[in-house]
Amino acid sequence: MARTVWDSSVGKKTVMAVSGLIMLMYLVAHMIGNLKIFFGPGEFNHYAHWLRTVGEPFMHYEWTLWLIRVVLVVAVVAHAVSAYQLSRRGMKARPSKYVHRKARTSYATRTMRWGGIILGLFIVWHILDLTTGTVHSGGFQEGRPYQNVVDTFSTWYGNVVYLVAMLAVGLHIRHGFWSAAQTLGAGSRTRDRALKTVADILALLLTVGFIAVPVGVMTGVVS
Repeated sequence: MARTVWDSSVGKKTVMAVSGLIMLMYLVAHMIGNLKIFFGPGEFNHYAHWLRTVGEPFMHYEWTLWLIRVVLVVAVVAHAVSAYQLSRRGMKARPSKYVHRKARTSYATRTMRWGGIILGLFIVWHILDLTTGTVHSGGFQEGRPYQNVVDTFSTWYGNVVYLVAMLAVGLHIRHGFWSAAQTLGAGSRTRDRALKTVADILALLLTVGFIAVPVGVMTGVVS
């Protein structure tokens, strides 16, 4: 039954919708946590340590964090695979390009594919930069995320990569949230306007919230 659902276009769209909402909930929590950097290194570093002790003593050190990571990896892979397969299926069903682009197609809709690729590459860079420290500039300091964040956003390329990725996040959420609602049956003629408004607000808040951190470093508010 699971294979039958997965093989159908509706099943793949449902997987995309559910995995997308899981990632959206994570982004909201991640953004709120990021904003703690404006309260100083003590609070931000303490928050990072707390993430590793959530659930103790029932959960061992970092078990909850690793559980969240596993769920996120599954969600990202499921989202990417279903998006790719749906795209390939659509191309096979429509071998020739449209002569005229649909007038109502938004910029976010047209850039969903490239936005997804940008975000996929960003996730890899972000992990190598601030989690493993592999590509980190200025000397990665284990257990001192505040200093590591300041190091990253003290470089021009760190800011460019992050800002481009966060703009892609905003566009992706703006279209993706509404699309997920339609797929899961929450959309209707009466709710469409409200759902699109919620999507716009979520996209704006998350984009501004994430961008606030590098802007804070660039302006010296965070140093």
